[in-house]
Amino acid sequence: MARLTARLDEEAQENEEGSPALYPAIQTVQLVKRYRTTTALDGFTMTVPRGEIFGFLGPNGAGKTTAVKLLVGLTRPTSGEAWVLGQPAGDRATRKRIGYLPELFRYQDWLSAWEVLSLHCELAGVPRSQHRAEIEDALTLVGLAERAWDRVGTFSKGMQQRLGLGVSLLGSPELIFLDEPTSALDPVGRHDVREIIRALRARGTTIFLNSHLLSEVEQVCDHVAIIHRGRVIAHGTLDELRGEATSVRLRLSNLTQEAWARMRGFGEAEEEGDRYVIQGIDPERIPELVAELVHLGVRVYGVDPSQRTLEDRFLQLLGGDAHGDSDDRAPDSA
Repeated sequence: MARLTARLDEEAQENEEGSPALYPAIQTVQLVKRYRTTTALDGFTMTVPRGEIFGFLGPNGAGKTTAVKLLVGLTRPTSGEAWVLGQPAGDRATRKRIGYLPELFRYQDWLSAWEVLSLHCELAGVPRSQHRAEIEDALTLVGLAERAWDRVGTFSKGMQQRLGLGVSLLGSPELIFLDEPTSALDPVGRHDVREIIRALRARGTTIFLNSHLLSEVEQVCDHVAIIHRGRVIAHGTLDELRGEATSVRLRLSNLTQEAWARMRGFGEAEEEGDRYVIQGIDPERIPELVAELVHLGVRVYGVDPSQRTLEDRFLQLLGGDAHGDSDDRAPDSA
């Protein structure tokens, strides 16, 4: 633990003089978690900056849920180090500064939304004088203000998901773990959750988003880590992970051999019916390519540039193992 403590102290000293020490929201070094003969985490190392939306991706059985349980203090590592908000993972005082929405949860059907939130205010140690304000704020933010006194048993799965999100917001946590927060929502609900997450980031809250929906992660996250077989295999901003690989799809006619040869000088060119795709082209050179084709007498009817998506990169990194192992590596199917 001393190695990580020294590193965190060094990072804190880099802040401007007089400013509060700000450790990363999460930092792990060589975490290992074994369940009997199964290894769920194997040298798991990553850093989550404060005040950002951090996406956590991986195939089934990669160790994502095990990692989240360890970070929120629900389990202990076999070896390695983990710090959350500057304190060892599982620190009881720090857990009051954390919100958590698990993937699988269930509230009592006979309680109203207000009563569920009131109960969790008590569990979170929120002063009773602040309960009403906390509950009203949470209900408004997740869009359940008009259903505050309706029983949970009458809620749709999507509404229960919103209520779970509201519970994770109680006490104004500095760090919120969201495990598949949009899995039960329709497109409108997913849009609303994205807006809530962005609003929390604007408040300075760090969001740790565990999701298998790559399109959702791509829309909201600042940094992303991809975990596979218990290790982080890629970590960075979305642009860093996607890289510079770009393609352009062209709809052309009157393509001559000379023009075809010129196209191949801009990247890897291939024909797809009446369209031509060039992979790996520098996006800044696309106008130059079009100008040259026109100069050579080619008629250009359409130009459709595109950057490699997060899904493309995810599948490339995992190769043929995108669905995880045939047997999960831990009692953790996520």
